[in-house]
Amino acid sequence: MTTTTPPPLTLEPALPDDLSDFSTRLQASFAPAVERETGHPSPEPIPSDQELAASFDAPGAEVFHVIQGGERVGGAVVVPGREPGHRSLELFFIDLGREGQGLGRLAWRAIEEHYPDTRVWETFTPHFEVRNIHFYINVCGFHAVEFFHEGHPHPEPPGGPTPPEGSAESFDGEDRGFRFEKVMPTR
Repeated sequence: MTTTTPPPLTLEPALPDDLSDFSTRLQASFAPAVERETGHPSPEPIPSDQELAASFDAPGAEVFHVIQGGERVGGAVVVPGREPGHRSLELFFIDLGREGQGLGRLAWRAIEEHYPDTRVWETFTPHFEVRNIHFYINVCGFHAVEFFHEGHPHPEPPGGPTPPEGSAESFDGEDRGFRFEKVMPTR
């Protein structure tokens, strides 16, 4: 019996002209989870174009295609954290139809290797994204460190500044989710 080793997985910086396709692929990969949660397709892409633009334009943001065998199979947006040695995985996806092949694990490993000076990683995922929760905790070694909900709203909701506390807009149920951290072993 012969087994073949899959082609290596690499990260390639996305160019400004790539961002439209990157956004479309990312939104397509997020759509099934939203539909599972709500029972119907979202009338708006998730994340919104505005949220994606904010991530791409964040200070220090790096946008990467995940490449395997010369083909784009996913993507990631990484931004510097609030403290030295910290980074945030703002967006991460494997293309629709490519999930379940171990690409996420390989992509995460490539991201960690690309940033060997990172001591603490942070990311967020919605409460209903069970596959993401499993992936971050059981595959990548993150720990849930905070849960955002009506009584504990996210301080920086996606897409803009925090509305005044107590206002009707101060919490959107869609902002319910987990903040994860991964403390890297010292080398």
